[in-house]
Amino acid sequence: MEHEVFVPFPVEAVRRVLSDPARVARCVPGLQQDASAGAALTGRLRLRIGGSTITYRGALRLTERDGSYELSGEGTEARGSGTVTLMLSVMPEEMPGGTRLTCTGTVGGAGRLTEFDTKTAESAARRLLDRFAAALAEELRDDAATAVEAVPPVVVEAEEVPEFEDEVLDDEEPPAEAAHARRTMIGRSAEEVDHAPPRGRYAPVPAPETASGTAVLRWAAPAAAIALAGAVVVTRALRRKR
Repeated sequence: MEHEVFVPFPVEAVRRVLSDPARVARCVPGLQQDASAGAALTGRLRLRIGGSTITYRGALRLTERDGSYELSGEGTEARGSGTVTLMLSVMPEEMPGGTRLTCTGTVGGAGRLTEFDTKTAESAARRLLDRFAAALAEELRDDAATAVEAVPPVVVEAEEVPEFEDEVLDDEEPPAEAAHARRTMIGRSAEEVDHAPPRGRYAPVPAPETASGTAVLRWAAPAAAIALAGAVVVTRALRRKR
């Protein structure tokens, strides 16, 4: 039998998984490895074929030769006396977008497996290899996710910003004019403060006083009246004497 499957990862990554028997065991669908097996590929393999399920108990061996990976094994039916042997060769080849696995192999046995025709047996084997390729891709996705988590985050240090303190001289007393203005404004409304004239050094210079001329006129008018009245009296007195 010959079959090709595609794995969407670089060929170097695929080879790393195929070189590790423990990882290969995780990718074989239906394989339940014995807890005490360690690195050995021993356990149970459930094979779905023609609507039936056959469970084999046995061992697998993985070797690398001339760039390809060979998987060989034998097993015995868990419920019966039938046996099975397997020889499978897998050649990874780089191609755009990933890796192509060219699989060639032979299967022989006795017992329940011989009850199925060649077409049914080949269909079961192709389905098994397709599921193996999907599990291999999932194994590589887990590797990629683990590698991303292992990369420490890049910490960007913020530039130090100098702190500026308010230049407030608490010890200096405010000018006398400012203190007086502040005391004057306390208790006054905002409108009164806005319309209040400035005081102190900022107060406007008063215009020259014009009250002196007004004061002179205020006193000159009565004096003139008295002088006029006196002149009239004197004139009448002179006329009487004549």
